[in-house]
Amino acid sequence: MTDTGIGASVRRKEDNRFLTGRGRYTDDINRTGQAYACFLRSPHAHAKIDGIDTGAAKNAPGVIAVLTGDDVAADGLGGIPCGFAPTGVQAPHNAPPRPALVQGKVCFVGDLVAMVIADDLNQAKDAAELIQVDYQELPANVDPAKATDSSTTRIHEAAENNLYADWGLGDKEATDQAFAQAHHVTKIDLINNRQIPNAMEPRCSIGEYDQADESYTLYTTTQNPHVTRLLLAAYVLQIPEHKLRVVSADVGGGFGSKIPHYPEEALVTWTAKKVGRPVKWTAERSESFLSDTHGRDHVTRAELALDENGKFLALRVHTSASLGAYLSTFGAMSTTYLYAPVLSGQYIIPAIYCGVTIVFTNTAPIDAERGAGRPEATYLVERLVENAARETGIDRIEIRRRNFIPEDAFPYQTPVVLAYDSGNYAPILDKALEMADRAGFETRNADAKSRGKLRGIGFCTYIEACGIAPSNVAGAIGAGIGLYESAEVRFAVTGAVTVFTGSHQHGQGHETTFAQIVADRLGVPFDSVDIVHGDTARVQWGHGTYGSRSLAVGGSAIAVACDKAIEKGKKVAAHLLEASVTDIEFKDGNFTVSGTDQSKSFGEIIAAAMVPHNFPLDEMEPGLDQRSFYDPKNFTFPAGCHICEVEIDPDTGVVKIVNWTAVDDFGKIVNPMIVEGQIHGGVAHGIGQALLENCVYDPESGQLLTGSYMDYCMPRADDLPNFNLGFTETPCPHNPLGVKGCGEAGAIAAPPALINAVIDAIGVDIDMPATPEKVWRALQSRPQAAE
Repeated sequence: MTDTGIGASVRRKEDNRFLTGRGRYTDDINRTGQAYACFLRSPHAHAKIDGIDTGAAKNAPGVIAVLTGDDVAADGLGGIPCGFAPTGVQAPHNAPPRPALVQGKVCFVGDLVAMVIADDLNQAKDAAELIQVDYQELPANVDPAKATDSSTTRIHEAAENNLYADWGLGDKEATDQAFAQAHHVTKIDLINNRQIPNAMEPRCSIGEYDQADESYTLYTTTQNPHVTRLLLAAYVLQIPEHKLRVVSADVGGGFGSKIPHYPEEALVTWTAKKVGRPVKWTAERSESFLSDTHGRDHVTRAELALDENGKFLALRVHTSASLGAYLSTFGAMSTTYLYAPVLSGQYIIPAIYCGVTIVFTNTAPIDAERGAGRPEATYLVERLVENAARETGIDRIEIRRRNFIPEDAFPYQTPVVLAYDSGNYAPILDKALEMADRAGFETRNADAKSRGKLRGIGFCTYIEACGIAPSNVAGAIGAGIGLYESAEVRFAVTGAVTVFTGSHQHGQGHETTFAQIVADRLGVPFDSVDIVHGDTARVQWGHGTYGSRSLAVGGSAIAVACDKAIEKGKKVAAHLLEASVTDIEFKDGNFTVSGTDQSKSFGEIIAAAMVPHNFPLDEMEPGLDQRSFYDPKNFTFPAGCHICEVEIDPDTGVVKIVNWTAVDDFGKIVNPMIVEGQIHGGVAHGIGQALLENCVYDPESGQLLTGSYMDYCMPRADDLPNFNLGFTETPCPHNPLGVKGCGEAGAIAAPPALINAVIDAIGVDIDMPATPEKVWRALQSRPQAAE
């Protein structure tokens, strides 16, 4: 390992521009002659539109155009497409269309009713207030558990009983048989609370049209520019893909909410041609609360069957999962194939069946949020495991040990599709217990009692399926695209290396870690490597960043391209050194004739290839540039153990996290400092869900009650403890780097670890978020409290 290669804690290249205010976000971009858009959004959760009067708005100062759903229909603009329709449904997919602007009906508070374009933003806002809409309100439903009730009003004509699909995974008959033979059954009812991702940077889009070549450009805050281009060009604008360029500059966080293709992106692009000027829209924070995709929102009943020795026999799950009012790009994926396939956790569970009733509600659409399905599954499994331990009297650590998949069982085929390729869970648990000083917990507990506090300790041993990619799997489960990744490595005569990657950075540190891979692989200086991403006109193709896939898939694509360059470099070196290609060895940036001191540096090989004065042109082309398309054989499977200790004030219900230990197996680690930062962020995200964050709609009106930071509580620094981090290493066997992925692990492990700790302290079940009021009420419900 060099001081800048794989395994080194190199400071992030990109942070200098961010910390000095030189980042270039989409809202920093302004095009010559641009106009500004403002959207009129529905104030109702469910209503018919009997008429829209735009006359006064059109005559307002500075207004260029006012557009409604009628204009969208008249121009033949396509609806906003969904990129995933899960296979394995037990009822037909009911997929109602989503027009870019509503046509005759609104389905959630924040639905797009009209678009105003004006010379400046304030003029657009003023004009939007002049639009008169005649609404006929309809009953609203925001509860996924009630969506299919006969008394609930249908949202879409195409979705009877508000049902998108009934979906199932696993062997139901075998699972039912195992339950019939069980010695003990643990049951639990759970709510996985709806979340609002709240990226620091609100969404922003600028559409531009070039009359000269009849092409469009969209500048937008997206996690996957090429997928956005595909959906917008092919389905909405219905133009050849090469006629649309999508640019995603620096992006201030995404957490899944910037994966989908949004109506606003389509509308600014479409109207740029219509009005003959670039059109810019930047969301205000209130719009982000209303219209960004949300996450989670599951209502679940789960049962775990055990034998007389505490061995798991079967798991049976039924979940009602909300899609919100419309199908988002990958919303149905989060509730199905990113959820049920990880229900085996780190355990041998011979039979599993999961059924999901996927429904529409009068709420903002659901899509991925950090972890996307994996946090919901892990929360369910780890809550069940701890409850089973309490009910059977088996220690919570011992019950896990009894059911772990042993190291010699890998590769391990679960009963729910996935085959885990590698893992070693017992050493992770052992290390976490030692670091957390579990043996000293009773002493700490006694001290807390002496101070009038309640102390609890909670555990989570999680598995994650990430590195989302294998195209054959993606196609088999219903994805509309393959999920491989691409990379291109270009060399300059001066020795500089430029890498074009289809992955996208929005806080992960790719400009640093990808440069480390290249520097390590090629032996070139770290500072000579530049990373280019986020522009479909410069990058050949890519599927973006989500599902902890950037390093495992995007980084592997870069490694493969580098390896191709090395193989060609050997041919060049063989020519220059007058040796056989088979005698050329490459190490530490030098090509050497085996058994001799004759060598050429990588820089010399680049120069020879780029300036081919002495080059066998009849044998090979000049240049050293290489391109790769990497499609992995399987997902990657990070795993870990998180241990949380809390102290609770019984008089107020306030929960204080006093200790947090996390031991994770991410395979090979490229940059330990960046990985630690990702764990910190992920755990903070999970703590937010477990203790603080809760998206709430009024059950009668469908109004968003948590539509600002006054009502939606985000974690702050004083809510978080110091994190005690450790690592084990089981390299991924099927990618060239041996890496697994780390960006979502904290958000997956934190909620069950924290809630299990709270339950251990108070002695009664509680659901997320464990707010002071909820904890206090739970304490009052205990039998001793009633006596």
